[in-house]
Amino acid sequence: MQINPAEIPNAKLHKLLLGAIAPRPIALASTLDKKGKPNLAPFSFFNVFGVNPTTLIFSPARRGRDNTTKHTYDNVKEVPEVVINVVTKDIVHQVSLASTEFPEGTNEFIKSGLTMIPSVSVKPFRVKESPVQIECKVREVIETGGKGGSANLVICEIITMHVDDAVLDEEGLIDMDKIRLVGRMGGDHYSEAFGKAVFDVAKPLQSLGIGVDSLPDNVRLSTVLTGNDLGQLANNESLPEEKEISDVSKKHGVDNLLAGANDIEQELHLLARDLISHGKVWDALCIVMISNT
Repeated sequence: MQINPAEIPNAKLHKLLLGAIAPRPIALASTLDKKGKPNLAPFSFFNVFGVNPTTLIFSPARRGRDNTTKHTYDNVKEVPEVVINVVTKDIVHQVSLASTEFPEGTNEFIKSGLTMIPSVSVKPFRVKESPVQIECKVREVIETGGKGGSANLVICEIITMHVDDAVLDEEGLIDMDKIRLVGRMGGDHYSEAFGKAVFDVAKPLQSLGIGVDSLPDNVRLSTVLTGNDLGQLANNESLPEEKEISDVSKKHGVDNLLAGANDIEQELHLLARDLISHGKVWDALCIVMISNT
């Protein structure tokens, strides 16, 4: 399917984008109006964009159905401060309830059953149940258009950040399995950012990987190895020497494995894939190079 955004209804485009660009972190934004009345609402058009200066951006977009603005947007124009509270699995249903379009002046803290506590540096209240609460000044609001669905980028600077010690690891950093964050998907779907959903990908920042183009053709075009497999093999700094290949071959009993094998290359690639799945990427690279030595 090829899509020209100008040629399909905004509602359908919105659903396609939410399904494609996911999961998205959720900003549970606490604001005040000029009379001091609190408002609490979640937004998944949100992320952190820099640390010097600190920059958080979220977008209380104009409503698609009638082109009206949301209370959060109106509030930050009147009182340019906000508290961003992170959303965890433990409060996700209360956060969803806070997204209800209650009449102006309704206190969503009370409606959702979340606890309102004073902030240190800004006027809007914090959410006690959220393990990370980020007090911000609003630096700028960028209106991208005046039509239904147009974004209003609220650009914030962090003034004070509160982190519950209970979600920290031994190094003082946030432990994903302790904080139990959730992300927003399309439709009614959410995702968990902890437990089995979390996996590691080694960043190629400290070394220069050889790249997929440096792998032999029979490896690059393998019918057994996936693109992810090739990416991991190509993240090594160099191709192995013959002695390294020989040592790894003996270590994994390759001679016995290949005895009587009908397709030697396939067997080697199957072994390599298994080694990759167990984090033994260098050994896997040595194995796939056996038929190229």
